[in-house]
Amino acid sequence: MSVIYVLLTISIIVAIGFFIAFIIAIRNGQFDDSYTPSVRMLFEDELIKEKSKKSILTKKD
Repeated sequence: MSVIYVLLTISIIVAIGFFIAFIIAIRNGQFDDSYTPSVRMLFEDELIKEKSKKSILTKKD
C-alpha cells in the first residue's frame, strides 16, 4: 500500500513539473504564431469568394 503513496507523490511532482514548464513556455512566446499573419493576406480573396457563394436569407413578414 505504501508503494501507491510513493507513486502518487512522484506522479504529482512530475505533473507539477510539466505544468511549470508549460507556463514558462507560454510566457516566453513558444506558442506564438508568427507565420500565419504573414500568409493570411494571400488567402483573403478565397475567404471572400466563399462567403459570397452562400445565399442570403431574408426575413418574411
